[in-house]
Amino acid sequence: MSFFNKLKDKFSQQTDQVTGKFKDGLTKTRNSFTTKVNDLVAKYRTVDEEFFEELEEILIGADVGVQTVMDLIEQLEMEVKRRNIKDTSQVKEVISEKLVDIYYGKDSEDVEELNLNENGLSIILFVGVNGVGKTTTIGKLAHKLRSEGKSVLLAAGDTFRAGAIDQLDVWGDRVGVDVIKHSEGSDPAAVMYDAVQAAKSRGVDVLLCDTAGRLQNKVNLMNELEKVKRVITREVPDAPHEVLLVLDATTGQNALSQAKTFSASTDVSGIVLTKLDGTAKGGIVLAIRHELNIPVKFVGLGEQITDLQTFDAHAFVYGLFAGMIEEE
Repeated sequence: MSFFNKLKDKFSQQTDQVTGKFKDGLTKTRNSFTTKVNDLVAKYRTVDEEFFEELEEILIGADVGVQTVMDLIEQLEMEVKRRNIKDTSQVKEVISEKLVDIYYGKDSEDVEELNLNENGLSIILFVGVNGVGKTTTIGKLAHKLRSEGKSVLLAAGDTFRAGAIDQLDVWGDRVGVDVIKHSEGSDPAAVMYDAVQAAKSRGVDVLLCDTAGRLQNKVNLMNELEKVKRVITREVPDAPHEVLLVLDATTGQNALSQAKTFSASTDVSGIVLTKLDGTAKGGIVLAIRHELNIPVKFVGLGEQITDLQTFDAHAFVYGLFAGMIEEE
């Protein structure tokens, strides 16, 4: 069975829930990326070195990242040779297949799933610079977890940014979740301590913790995050269960450099990529995953409260190649 048909089968029962979101959310990237791939295929009758050179440029233009593109092209060339593919139109399917392969690498597909403690309190720490949609992501994830039947508590650990506590409060009211907070300018570690105690005493399933996105300098910020983590680990030894780095997809390669900075200083276990629907360079998902070996756990595919989607590399590729797959 061809890879496009496998994707069709996989999502035939869930078109509305999964592929509908990815298909709509990746419209800008798809329109840019697949149009260029189609033009390339129309331009070349046979698969040769020049064909791969132009494909390389298209992938780099979609922010797939230079290192990832080099590895991907190498795999494509080997696969095309192995299958003895001469016709360029057959390469589209191989590209989609290899995008999924390069995303997972040696990991299994459950790498995308949220790591939750099923037998007690789960603590998820959110990190990232200001303006990437961190607080909004926390609110949307709180809504998602509540809709799955879990009890949730929020911790307003960003005590340095004016309005951050109020913003989290608004989200708490909107999704029906309490927020543990101190006054602006207070010690974030003290907020976390109180939040963990409150979560324990209330028997809460998941505690979602906001953190500062900017201090006087990078060293101060990383030290503050380390302090917050120490407090959490002291109170709940196997926590935090996830450290999610929130990145804005529209910033492209800048998001990748932010990911490198944070992952060098704190144990980032997953990425949340916001505003993926707002960029034509959705390939940044693959660059982050492949170059940093950190899985993308969630993506923002719209403004609605339900538009924070659990990432699925197959659904992502379906969204990228939707027109071609549905023509099969």
